Amino acid sequence: MMDKKPHIKPYLYGMLAGFGAIALSIIFFFLIYRFDGFGSAISTLTGILMPFIYGAVIAYLLKPVCNSIESFLRRFIPEKMNGLINALSVALTILFGLLLVYALVMMIVPQLITSVTTLYYTAQANITRFMYWANHLEFIENNEQIMELLNSAYAALNTNLDTWIKNTLLPSMQNIVSGAAIGVLNVVTVAKNLIIGIIVAVYMLASRKRFVQQGKLVLHSIVRPRWAQLITEEVKYADRMFGGFINGKIMDSAIIGVLCYIGCLIFKFPSALLVSVIIGVTNVIPFFGPFIGAIPATLLILIQNPIKALWFVLFVLVLQQLDGNIIGPKILGNTTGLSSFWVLFAILLFGGLWGFVGMIVGVPLFAVIYDVIKKLVIHGLQRHQELTLLNSYHDQFGDPADDAAAQPAASQPAENQ
Repeated sequence: MMDKKPHIKPYLYGMLAGFGAIALSIIFFFLIYRFDGFGSAISTLTGILMPFIYGAVIAYLLKPVCNSIESFLRRFIPEKMNGLINALSVALTILFGLLLVYALVMMIVPQLITSVTTLYYTAQANITRFMYWANHLEFIENNEQIMELLNSAYAALNTNLDTWIKNTLLPSMQNIVSGAAIGVLNVVTVAKNLIIGIIVAVYMLASRKRFVQQGKLVLHSIVRPRWAQLITEEVKYADRMFGGFINGKIMDSAIIGVLCYIGCLIFKFPSALLVSVIIGVTNVIPFFGPFIGAIPATLLILIQNPIKALWFVLFVLVLQQLDGNIIGPKILGNTTGLSSFWVLFAILLFGGLWGFVGMIVGVPLFAVIYDVIKKLVIHGLQRHQELTLLNSYHDQFGDPADDAAAQPAASQPAENQ
């Protein structure tokens, strides 16, 4: 009777595995079949939790600042006043973030209003100047048909503009007002979520160490110590990847924005501050950022001064070469370990899924996924004793990032033996 129990376990495990596979298949089919309902439920849940999402993002971005301030305060405040150190660190961190946002808004908004006003009057002056120039060309002055055509086109433009304002714009003011009301409501909702998010960020920053320890307790209570250690290491790797990439990219973009502003002042490009902000903000996006920012910035300058727009394109090309070959590698290095192909793939994939945010977080997120798959592949090769394939791959392609990760795994069987 005692010998039958070991023979029962394989069948029991097989039954559980089969039941789990069937249950997962049913759940997957249900999600596919009711994808619209599932998507709307996720959207509703995301809308409810949006303040916490804002708070988590703010807290994660400000976490390095909070840690630096806390380390600085510990040099002057005794250890027994740990609560005071934590409270001061969080308060100074939030104050730093608010002052930074305030400074950016005060730089951007007045310049934006000035640039839009200048563009409006410049466009009108350019049209009038063009009509005056065209009317005084000799071959046009001697040709009455061209003169009549230009004058009639100019008159038709003014007439059509008046007609459009009277017949289209004014009757549709009600819809515009309704749309503006919806826009104001959306702005109020975003402002409410942002204010609550700042409060949530304060709590998260103040309790960040406690949350980490609670996460470890939950993790070790669910899985075995070996798997808990592996998951902890992967979470730490993801934190280093996201923190290093995003913070480094923000610093790199700030440097590029400042250099662009200095260059615009030197070469006297119009709307220098607004153009520099556009270049700096879009530079956060890997690969496509320089091109995305250069297009609207060039158009802003083109409307005011077409000749300087050409010089600005050359200036941006030089600036991006400086960033791609000197500044960016110094700050970021090869933090992701991804090739250019996978960087492009990650930006297009997550940018298509999540838009602008996906373009920013797509590269570090895919780097984490790539690292997990790489470790699983190495573990599978190690289990099937096929490490010669891995060594031949490294010898053929010579990827130093993969070599560094593969060497401990390759040496582990020898140690076990």
